[in-house]
Parts: sequence; C-alpha cells; structure tokens
Amino acid sequence: MFFNFKEPAVKTIKLSFKYHFLHIQRYSYVNMYMKWKKDSYYDSIEHIHYSIQLKPIIALKNCIVRDPNGCIPISAVSKRGLELDVPMKVARFMRQYPSIFEEFTGPEYNLPWFRLTPEVAEIDRDEKRVYEECREDLRSRLRKMILMTREHVLPLKIIQGMQWYLGLPSDFLQHPEQILDEPFRFVEMEDGLKGLALESREKIYSVMERNAMKSGFYSGGPMEAIEFPFFPSKGLRLRRKIENWLNEFQKLPYISPYDYFSNLDPNSDIADKRLVGVLHELLSLFVEHSAERKKLFCLKKYFGLPQKVHRAFERHPHMFYLSFRNKTCTVILKEAYSNKSAIEKHPLLRVRKKYIKLMKKSEVILRNRRVNNRFSNSNAKLDIDSNDLDEKGHEMASCSLEQVA
Repeated sequence: MFFNFKEPAVKTIKLSFKYHFLHIQRYSYVNMYMKWKKDSYYDSIEHIHYSIQLKPIIALKNCIVRDPNGCIPISAVSKRGLELDVPMKVARFMRQYPSIFEEFTGPEYNLPWFRLTPEVAEIDRDEKRVYEECREDLRSRLRKMILMTREHVLPLKIIQGMQWYLGLPSDFLQHPEQILDEPFRFVEMEDGLKGLALESREKIYSVMERNAMKSGFYSGGPMEAIEFPFFPSKGLRLRRKIENWLNEFQKLPYISPYDYFSNLDPNSDIADKRLVGVLHELLSLFVEHSAERKKLFCLKKYFGLPQKVHRAFERHPHMFYLSFRNKTCTVILKEAYSNKSAIEKHPLLRVRKKYIKLMKKSEVILRNRRVNNRFSNSNAKLDIDSNDLDEKGHEMASCSLEQVA
C-alpha cells in the first residue's frame, strides 16, 4: 500500500447555499492516495464485464428489429461498425453469437443475411414491456441526472453518451415523447449545441439522504453530516493517520448533489465530500451501478467536477473499485454489490442478464463446433490413412502372387 501525505492544514472556508451562510473550520487535511488493490469479487461480476460486448449486440439487434422483414443483409450494417461500437468487422462479430444472430444466404448474389433467433426475439419483447411499464422510473433517472448539473441542462450529445448507462431506449432522441413529459424542454446552448433542460422546484433527495432518513440519522436539514458506507477490500490495512482523516471526513456536512454549490471552495475537504456524493448518486442511477471512467470525465464541465476528478477514486477505494478488465478502466460502486438493499435495482438489469446468458450460450456453441470440426478432421484423416493402407496392402498381395507364379 502506498500513501502520499502532505502537511496538515487548517483553513476556514465560507459556504453559501442560496439562503444559508456558514463558516466551517477544516482541520488536518491529508492529501492521501492509496495504491490500487485487486479484488476478485468485483472483477468477476458478469453483467458489468459483459456489458462492453452487449452494447453493440443490442445495437445490431435493434437494426434487425426495425427492419420490416425482420432480417437484414450484412451490407446494411457492415460500414456502421464505428457508429454501433462494434470492435471488429461486423460480420465476424455477429458470427461470434450464433445464439443471437442466425445467418442465412440471401435471395440475391448469395450475400449473408442475419435474423434474430427465437430466444433473443422473446427477450426483445420482454425489453419492450420493461420500457413501457417502467417509463416513469426511466424518466426519473434522467430527471435526476439533469438536476445535478449547474444550470439544470445537459447537451443532447452528453445524454446520448449516457443512454446505455441510464437504460434509456436506443431511439430515445428520435422519439423523445415516449419518455419525456412537460417539464422537459429542448434548448439551444452555447457553441451551437442542443440541450435538454428541466425546471423543477421540488426537493430531490439523494440515495444517501433517503437511506440516512430510514436509519434515523438524518432529518433532511441543510449542512447535516451523513457518513458514507465503507466497504474496504480484503487485506486493506489503513495506517492510523489515514483512519483519522477518514473519521474527520465522515463528520463533514453532506452536500446533496442536487443542492446549489457554486460558492463552494474547490480545494476543501467538504468539496471533496460533495464530489464523492455526486459520483455515488450518478452510479446509483445507472443500470449496472458502474461506468467506464473515461465516460464520467465527459461530465466535468456540466456537473462542476474538478479537473482531476480521477483522484476521488484513488482517495476513496473503500467506496469505488476500479476494474481493469476488458482493457478499460471501469468504476464500480461498491455499495450496490455489498449491501444490495441500499440501492434500488434498475428495471432493465434483469433483461440484460438474459441477453448475457445467451452470449454465454454462444460461447458453448462455438466451442462445440471447434471440437466437432477437429473430430471430423481426425476421422477424415483416418479414412485417408486407411485407404492408403488398403491400397498398399493390395499392391503387396499382388506382388506376392506374381512372385509365386
């Protein structure tokens, strides 16, 4: 374990939250970072680590579903690999999942065509039912994400980048009326960007606040302290100086991600606690309660996050786990998998797990094909060798008879 310390500092910071003005003394600030420690439990959560492959599968599935005939030639998607996040040639990718995509020869030019298998078609119908029945839940998650921003507005391109994590339908921006209601409105932003804005005066409580209220440790007033739940990895031992810093950190006021924060000192411990709260709330809204770290960096400008937001994950490994599987860095909210009753499950998670089950079935099918091909090749080789032996034996017998004669 590696620790980096700076000298303790004492500083008075002034906080202004619209109508609440407060002076807070900040003691013993410790600039601390811990070396990353591998945790096999979080590295083995299937629906998180299959998510990267599942995203282009769902995109291709939707292309087939939208076609009136329920099937498409490979030429319809072969040049859209970058758009659909396909990591290789589209045809090769689709052939890796025979339990999802069924290949057949098309009516013209012997081109390969693809349609959905009956199993995935049934899951697609289930997915549509979830979108229909849980429309209000999906709308609420989008609303909360927008209300965490500085101006309560997000560019459409940012929302599009977060669609997968929020669990919004892939054609959401083409048919926004399916999810959005009256408080949402489209606006023109700076740099010619189009955005989605929201006006709301209702009080929004974060997951942390709601859980603290249930436990009786929070009354809903401003500037109350709420302690974050810690889930240290096995074998993690903190030195006393780090433990003292964490204890002081927990005693700081909890600033809701939905509260006004512009006058907050960005170099204070309390700003660090707000940052942790924002990341906690964001991940709690997502389907897998995880996200690629680079995707979260795109939110800095609009959520008021510091330039070096990645340091929050290094300073708080007891709350966030960084997984480096699939050649990318994925941030996982530990609480969602260590205390399953604390954060509500996303309604779409059950459907995605069904897709992943089919992905694993494809792995078995391909493995069996390879075994059968090897077996067939071995049999063919044995037949050839047997024929050679028979021919040689016949030639030898013929020679022997000639010699006797």
